Amino acid sequence: MLGVIGGSGFYSFFGTDARTISLDTPYGAPSAAVTVGVVGDHEVAFLPRHGARHEFSPQTVPYRANMWALRSLGVRRIFGPCAVGSLSADLGPGAMVVPDQLVDRTSGRPATYFDSGGIHVGFADPYCPQLRAAVAELPGVVDGGTMVVIEGPRFSTRAESQWYARQGFSLINMTGYPEAVLARELEMCYAAIALVTDLDAGVEVGSGVKAVDVFAEFQNSLVPFKKLVREALESVPAERTCTHCLPHEGVNLPIDLP
Repeated sequence: MLGVIGGSGFYSFFGTDARTISLDTPYGAPSAAVTVGVVGDHEVAFLPRHGARHEFSPQTVPYRANMWALRSLGVRRIFGPCAVGSLSADLGPGAMVVPDQLVDRTSGRPATYFDSGGIHVGFADPYCPQLRAAVAELPGVVDGGTMVVIEGPRFSTRAESQWYARQGFSLINMTGYPEAVLARELEMCYAAIALVTDLDAGVEVGSGVKAVDVFAEFQNSLVPFKKLVREALESVPAERTCTHCLPHEGVNLPIDLP
């Protein structure tokens, strides 16, 4: 089964033909009930990251519960659509990007299932290459880029934004971590799909980023963005052959994976 975790403004994916599953996990309840439908030849589970009515801010999203719930349903490959700011004038609002790297600038978020046992997970390349390829090959998609993930819920100062840009980062986001590493710990393939909603504060003059403008831009691009996600799902091979996202061979884990 494939999975989709929808970001800000991306609260539903299927029509009335989907079934709804309410779950609980050892890490509490996920953000919302999971809806399961069919896209192409794949059964797909959808979960809105921020809740069905955007109840959760980036720093309060129950990331561990979300990923655990999807795996317990049989999901092994996940796309994570998300809204991002751009750190480069070359990537304007409406651009769709499949990043290949991330930088974690969050603080205090539970970012592992392994609170004991001395387990270390390789994360040099945080995204599944096969899922990335399924998106990057689609028309109009920008292939590659580093997404810096900040704590939120506030937006960056101009100085912070300019600093991130000088480091060579191209996108800025508030939810891409720990989602990606939790997927890796659960041996699930994961790739982010980023929709640019704004130029970050340090890229242009003006009043800076405003939430109302971000949501408005996301809604303007939501139809083509959902279409892109569907096309990516349809492009995923029926059989999972990726070994990049299976880091636990020969390791005795301190938890039983669902």
